[in-house]
Amino acid sequence: MQFIDLKHQYSLYQDQIDQRMRAVLDHGRFIMGPEIGELEAGLAEFAGTKHAVTVSSGTASLEIALRALGIGPGDEVVTVPFTWISSAEVIKLVGATPVFVDIDADSFNINVDQLERAITPRTKAILPVCLFGQMPDFTRMNEIAAKHGVPILEDGAQSFGATQDGRRSCSVTTVGSTSFFPAKPLGCYGDGGALLTDDDDLATVLRAIRTHGGTKRHYHTLVGTNGRMDTLQAAVVLAKLPHFQNEVKNRGDIGARYSDLLHNDCEIPRVSAGNTHVYAQYTIRVVNRDQIAASLREQGIPSAVYYPKCLHEQPVFADLGYEWGDFPESERASREVLSLPMHPFLSESEQDRVVDALRTAVGHTHVDAEQAA
Repeated sequence: MQFIDLKHQYSLYQDQIDQRMRAVLDHGRFIMGPEIGELEAGLAEFAGTKHAVTVSSGTASLEIALRALGIGPGDEVVTVPFTWISSAEVIKLVGATPVFVDIDADSFNINVDQLERAITPRTKAILPVCLFGQMPDFTRMNEIAAKHGVPILEDGAQSFGATQDGRRSCSVTTVGSTSFFPAKPLGCYGDGGALLTDDDDLATVLRAIRTHGGTKRHYHTLVGTNGRMDTLQAAVVLAKLPHFQNEVKNRGDIGARYSDLLHNDCEIPRVSAGNTHVYAQYTIRVVNRDQIAASLREQGIPSAVYYPKCLHEQPVFADLGYEWGDFPESERASREVLSLPMHPFLSESEQDRVVDALRTAVGHTHVDAEQAA
């Protein structure tokens, strides 16, 4: 069984993907070819924003956005410690300081109740992460951000396609970032990403920074970078984009079925009010996680842990001065989360295999615990 079945997806869309890639090979514009503009228009239409700016990766999108927002040395950016390292490393890359806020136990997203106390006069942005496929409470977050005059950069790498009160991820804040890493809900066959915004001036700066700080050749107004998305990768996403909404629906249905089947066996994901969930990962909580993962593996079921250590535990962030115990919900999640096979083409029979294997694994750990006692 595949944890994420990209081969099956390719078999379904092979003609469209091959045609799109062959067109790039034929015209030979491998950098900033016509597919880039076409994809940007399609992404903006899908998300409901005025602008989409494709970039070389999800990580690059976050760094470019921070630079475009004018964030640098002496500034602080509020984010979470339970996420992939990109969300915080980009803050250091631009010379700013990450300030962590603990997560909400139910959604794995930033605890908005704790957000305001982390804001100081040095705070220049809030960078919430839409972990596992749903959005945090952006209504309240936008109110707090407006009160303090700071922008919000949404890290929607795992939530693209999700909605909150009818609005799509990456369309509800100053700027939204997403990733097209192959395992993401909408992925290419390498690295890629995008930034989405309604701000005309900000979009111009994002485009300039992406292409070495200029919007026309041999004229550079900003310090930029090589952050362009390859045309071939844009072609892959273009081929997948017409199918994406159906895949989002499938993800929601499969996630809901998992939850219906597993609610008595483990702590299942909870969908916040007003949200839809794209289940970039279907992530449960279990005690004795390592034993359960080992039992699943013995039964031929893959699983994964996103993420086994919080960012304040990582040596690279030791200088921030945080200690174990500062973020109890993040720390607990890092020791309990386990992600099960999840993709839009997971059949009910495959899902039943996963559920049966998990029940067996949970039962074994209960017996082992009783015997140890």
